Amino acid sequence: MNERELDLTESQKATKSRYPPIKKKYEYLDHTADVQIHSWGDTLEEAFEQCAMGMFGYMTDTETVEPTDTIDVESEGDDMESLLFHFLDDWLYKFSADLFFVPREIKVLSLDRMHFRIRSIGWGEEFSLPKHPQGTEVKAITYSAMQIHDKETPEIFAIVDI
Repeated sequence: MNERELDLTESQKATKSRYPPIKKKYEYLDHTADVQIHSWGDTLEEAFEQCAMGMFGYMTDTETVEPTDTIDVESEGDDMESLLFHFLDDWLYKFSADLFFVPREIKVLSLDRMHFRIRSIGWGEEFSLPKHPQGTEVKAITYSAMQIHDKETPEIFAIVDI
């Protein structure tokens, strides 16, 4: 399952066509009860960005999101896996508990591999059912089968609880 297709209203299609298409470097892999996101990038920072966007892409069509607001997110961990966990969890919090913020794009501004800190920024808006198609709610991030491969083409595998 590479791409998740959500039914869009005419209004949602109009918003989607106002902006350039989003370059997606993630896919959804089959998993028993949850969703496994496989992301990649030219850098580890881009793989992190794409993993978060894969999470939001499961909840809505991110191309219907207008980049009208900006949110900063800073996360830290004890190792790279816990850093990825907290990074995704902090972004999920912005959506589900804090501001109902859904990004069109996330950019990692800094990734400190020595102290396990990451700073990122997202451009998007408040989630609105009339404007954004409803996908499947992501309830939580898991450590299950989490993998971070920092190689020539960095890859991440993360399972989210739906």
